[in-house]
Amino acid sequence: MTTYAELTQQILDYTETDSNVLTSTITNDFIEHSELRIFRELDLDVFKKNAQATLTSGTQFVTMPGAVPTSFEFVRYVAIYSATGSLGGLTDNEKIILQKKEASFITEYWPNASSTGIPKYYANYDEDSLMLAPTPNAAYTMYLEYNAQPTGLSSSNTTTWVSTNAPLLLLYACLIEAFKFLKNPEMMAMYAQSYQSEMQTLGQEQMGRRRRDEYSDGIVRIPMPSPQP
Repeated sequence: MTTYAELTQQILDYTETDSNVLTSTITNDFIEHSELRIFRELDLDVFKKNAQATLTSGTQFVTMPGAVPTSFEFVRYVAIYSATGSLGGLTDNEKIILQKKEASFITEYWPNASSTGIPKYYANYDEDSLMLAPTPNAAYTMYLEYNAQPTGLSSSNTTTWVSTNAPLLLLYACLIEAFKFLKNPEMMAMYAQSYQSEMQTLGQEQMGRRRRDEYSDGIVRIPMPSPQP
């Protein structure tokens, strides 16, 4: 586990500089950029979130949770259901998964947005809203699973899942930023290799082992060099 204070000191130690060269403002930028890189390159379970919203009958658009870009990132899947009263003919609490399409498909498939039905498709319309087709004919409950960027490491948030469970990955990412700033391409390249190695290891755990069933899928097999005797 690495805390915020420990990571900032490690950056200074590894780069053999002090806070006169790498101020707290600069190292905070390194940490922020590194966390964003990890978020975009790895699909970690800790990034998964879910939310529910009530659709409005006759309204084709629905606002997603966390409209601020640093919170909401992308949809994993969308489902609708009737919480009570078998709305629109749906069986109570039985979720229907919506199929993802492009907004142009939605417009072609359902050109008259004032006409309503049970939604079958959804599309990302803009940064913080979805477009449904058919336009909902009842106030269904929408269940949304999505990825959201968690609160980053800082002096007021001294640990995160990544700093606790993947401290080396975060450190190497920060050192890439640090040596880029210090204009030392040789050291930057060395830590870039270390970062890629750690990222592969964590990816195998999070995106491989955690999402596979050993009975159905078998174990994750990693190629190992086997020289001739």
